[in-house]
Amino acid sequence: MTSRGTDRRLAAVSALLLAFAALPAIAADAPSALLPGAYSQKGADTCLKCHDEPELAGIFKTPHGRPSDARAPFGHGQLQCESCHGPGDLHAKTKGDKKPPVIRFGRKAGTPVAVQNQQCLACHRDTTAHWAGNAHAANDVSCADCHRAHTAEDPVRQVASQPAVCVSCHLEQRGNLLKPSHHPLAEGKMACTSCHAAHGSTAAAALAKETTTALCTSCHTEYRGPFLWEHAPVTEDCAICHEPHGSTQPALLKTRPPFLCQQCHEAAGHPAATYSPDRLPGGGGAPGGAYLVAGGCVNCHSQVHGSNHPSGSKLMR
Repeated sequence: MTSRGTDRRLAAVSALLLAFAALPAIAADAPSALLPGAYSQKGADTCLKCHDEPELAGIFKTPHGRPSDARAPFGHGQLQCESCHGPGDLHAKTKGDKKPPVIRFGRKAGTPVAVQNQQCLACHRDTTAHWAGNAHAANDVSCADCHRAHTAEDPVRQVASQPAVCVSCHLEQRGNLLKPSHHPLAEGKMACTSCHAAHGSTAAAALAKETTTALCTSCHTEYRGPFLWEHAPVTEDCAICHEPHGSTQPALLKTRPPFLCQQCHEAAGHPAATYSPDRLPGGGGAPGGAYLVAGGCVNCHSQVHGSNHPSGSKLMR
């Protein structure tokens, strides 16, 4: 049998959890009307009496802590800390270690990821339209796993520091980015979100454009076309030949010519020959082997991405 004090605490916690469930749906429209009396009377001042760590106060240097922005938790008519963490009046008034919970953020917070994320999604609708179908959502990644809301400069929103956040989970890409041929992420010239929409998109692999080719040619405009003479893999998917996250071959190629080219193009009838012991110069091979040894198919087919020359059907000019 439970005591009256325990019954009261259980009832209070149940009421608080019901408030959590209702908060996201209501807060987006009229946060000031939420459960009168369930919120601290002095807002952030109440929270900061205990939570006075310097890193938490950093929120006042972020857009979330901007009083002049009505959309921000600290803007006019908002609930300050409790806009995100939920009603804290009971939490603040309860003495000892067994305080009723508030919404906490992070991998080890104890608050369900769905509850955490709903707090963020209730406001950030413009950038999360495709979140529900995103791989991050499917794998229970919380917004706080990537973002630091209390930090003046969120690392995942900075070009130089963002890749380190992403590769803490994407280990294969971390290795590829260290290969000799890579996009300049380590050099701080681009970020993962230069190519990927981290909050979700309608394209495969959460690409920022509808296709790989559209994405690549948004920067590599010289290969965009249309060309009079097109190379089919270029128009279909740049990733047929290139490894976008990094490669041990030049120009992010998956393998070197002629091996790369001969995955599609049969060598029979060609004036050059495949790499093999009996086809190399001096080994009795067909004429033209020296051209392949010197550098591959692109020695002659130099316009491999497409040609506008009237005689460029073989992509040689």
